[in-house]
Amino acid sequence: MAPQHGDLAAAVAAAITDAVAASGLFLEDVTIVGPATRSVVRVTVDLPEDEVGSLPLERVAEVSRVVSDALDASDVLPHAYQLEVSSPGATRTLTEARHFRRARTRLVRVETRDGAEVTGRLVEVEDDVLVLDDEAGTSTRLPLADVRRGRVELEMRRIDEVDLGDDDVED
Repeated sequence: MAPQHGDLAAAVAAAITDAVAASGLFLEDVTIVGPATRSVVRVTVDLPEDEVGSLPLERVAEVSRVVSDALDASDVLPHAYQLEVSSPGATRTLTEARHFRRARTRLVRVETRDGAEVTGRLVEVEDDVLVLDDEAGTSTRLPLADVRRGRVELEMRRIDEVDLGDDDVED
């Protein structure tokens, strides 16, 4: 009997975890869809939780080659497969402490377990407590145990509001 996709995903994760870690990244998720003879293997990687910012496309391309090599060296996937490697993206739901740590410095909207919503700039995650500052500079502390989920609010700024440094000065 062929392994279920969940069992196979766990085996793929075990085969590539060290390779992803050696690339300085975190293995967020592995999913497998499609028929066993031509599966699509979706690998989601992220920066370590102590880093802020986005995962550069170049790093995704590099880890994609590393993951492909690790899978080719293993016997986990005996049939043809299509490999897709990506980052979680800015719009992923924040549900774990590591997700919130990665979202530091970003504007987030948090839904608490009692249904309230709090929006603010995520300053820090201290001892499983979110510290958010609102536009007035008021800090709110939310224990992660009280948080149902969060989401990064995408901020669009006008080009004339962005400080481009000295390079934008015409001579």
